[in-house]
Amino acid sequence: MWLPLLVVLALIFLYRWYRYSLILQNITDKYVFITGCDSGFGNLLAKQLDKHGMKVLAACLTETGAENLKKEASSRLQTRILNVTNTESVKSAAKWVNDIVSDQGLWGLVNNAGIATPTAPNEWLTKDDFQNILDVNLLGLIDVTLNMLPLIRRACGRVVNVSSICGRVAFLGGGYCLSKYGVQSFSDSLRREMAHFGVKVSIIEPGYFRTEMSDCKHFLEHVRKSWEKSPDEVRKSYGQAFYEKHCQAVTKGLLKTSKKLYLVTECMEHALTAVYPKTRYSAGWDAKLFFVPLSYCPAMLQDFLLPGN
Repeated sequence: MWLPLLVVLALIFLYRWYRYSLILQNITDKYVFITGCDSGFGNLLAKQLDKHGMKVLAACLTETGAENLKKEASSRLQTRILNVTNTESVKSAAKWVNDIVSDQGLWGLVNNAGIATPTAPNEWLTKDDFQNILDVNLLGLIDVTLNMLPLIRRACGRVVNVSSICGRVAFLGGGYCLSKYGVQSFSDSLRREMAHFGVKVSIIEPGYFRTEMSDCKHFLEHVRKSWEKSPDEVRKSYGQAFYEKHCQAVTKGLLKTSKKLYLVTECMEHALTAVYPKTRYSAGWDAKLFFVPLSYCPAMLQDFLLPGN
């Protein structure tokens, strides 16, 4: 009884493995534009694709980040200063890319730039705190995508948007989870629209990884500032014990982050170079085995496994 079912499942998994193992030819002829290359995933991906011979156009926020990246890459890699929250900067970068790729178009756009702080219990934060994160993680990503889409359509290329497991299960206060939920929604609508042009859109959903963005001291400093600027009534209601417990929970969570950033960049590379890229990539075992399954569970179970402080 079970044998035919097992055979069918085995054939399905074998077919999926074969399908996703097919890689495009002549990837060295293709241009890829990556945001947020000063450090973390973007920095590693730029160097990774450069080693494989692709023509990388790396956008950095700072001159220092751009110079450091060029020292570690080949002469093929080109850098550009980009502030994704500034529309003029985005338009200027799009023109720069257009001048380089010309009629060939842009094969890949990787929207990687992002910030995670200030992140704290919602009542400790202000509207501006939410706005700061949304401007980078969501509105900046949208602005870059809209300006680059004509170049992507020209090449029938790929858009790779970096979301997070926090785009599936919201367990942090502040704008980070909101922004990543927004990235998911924008990517889904864009994927359906771009299918008409042969453009493929993929979403990367990393779990807990240790980057400069998730540095423990940096995170706790923002939590402290959020707590101290909260109204007296709020601090009195929560109490010092709650604040200290929250800081301990943040520290404990960040110390569990993985240093294996290549697990994320390999997903990004596959989305850019595979004949049949996946719609969603869950990077990290915590994402695959805990957060993604949890996102399909009832809210009661989610609240039990991810209790508030």
